[in-house]
Amino acid sequence: MGHRKTHAPRHGSLAYLPRKRAESHLARIRFWPKIESQIPQLLGFVGYKAGTTHVFTIEDRKRSPNFGKEVIRPTTVLDTPPTFICAVKAYSQDVNGLRTVAEAWAKEPPAALGRVFTLPEDFKTEEALKRIEERLPVVAKIRAIAVTQPMETSLSKKKPDVAEIEIGGGTVQKQFEYAKSLLGKTITAAEIFKEGQFVDIASVSTGKGWQGPVKRWGVTILQAKGRKTKRGVATLGPWNPHHVMYSVARAGQMGFHQRTEFNKRILKMGKEGKEVTPKGAFLRYGEVKGSYVLVAGSIAGTEKRAIRMRYPARPPRGFAEEPPQITHISLESQQGR
Repeated sequence: MGHRKTHAPRHGSLAYLPRKRAESHLARIRFWPKIESQIPQLLGFVGYKAGTTHVFTIEDRKRSPNFGKEVIRPTTVLDTPPTFICAVKAYSQDVNGLRTVAEAWAKEPPAALGRVFTLPEDFKTEEALKRIEERLPVVAKIRAIAVTQPMETSLSKKKPDVAEIEIGGGTVQKQFEYAKSLLGKTITAAEIFKEGQFVDIASVSTGKGWQGPVKRWGVTILQAKGRKTKRGVATLGPWNPHHVMYSVARAGQMGFHQRTEFNKRILKMGKEGKEVTPKGAFLRYGEVKGSYVLVAGSIAGTEKRAIRMRYPARPPRGFAEEPPQITHISLESQQGR
């Protein structure tokens, strides 16, 4: 009887190649969805991952076998201090993509912004806004440049994160007026999102450094009597082609990759962080002092990581718009005491 081949599909997904380190700790958002609204609205927000806990909710998905019953759900707590809108940026669009038309900066941006780049002495805000208004006929998109305020959290960092957030809904004229009204002011997550809503989460995953093919790709550990190695791949490929193919599992960087997860549900939003801070505070983070967002499930990235929330690119249908009823939020100590 001849050798019978065992079923052995390839190890590890090739969907996210190359698995190299992300360029920045702050994730990039490459797509902004269109929203059906006549009222202009910011389409995103930046928060910080504080940690995870669990909540008890009443299941409100009608097709679920647990509909109407109390279920336990793992949740992630995001610390969401108000974000300062420091600039308005206008883009035109042609066959080559987006081109900057003009940008207007607030007269008095936060002093911490000087830690990111050198601030000019005079921003000439009125002139810049007038320049955008004159060119509105060619403007296709209006975006706001937001600056986070980590000083209002338990983070030790003083350097803020700067993110570009698109404005959707209404006409370009309305979007510009809305952006102008925000310039130089702060905005909270509760003004952008609502409880029960789905959001897309973009973040950079936890870095694990240089790892071998067993940990990085999940390949099978070879038998002990084998030659040379156990924790490697059995063959690097055929004679032809005369190079190692990209699909062969090799050692390399693992983690610290950007990942975007679609349709994570906001379970709860609040202004008092003590409502969700466990006894002894979150490990490796501390207390949530101000406003927060509870998101169902896990989120890629370590504690303290900047997390970007965005209006859903492909929202699910058939979900109740009302927020789920939360019966209990676990505040048990995470320090085993």
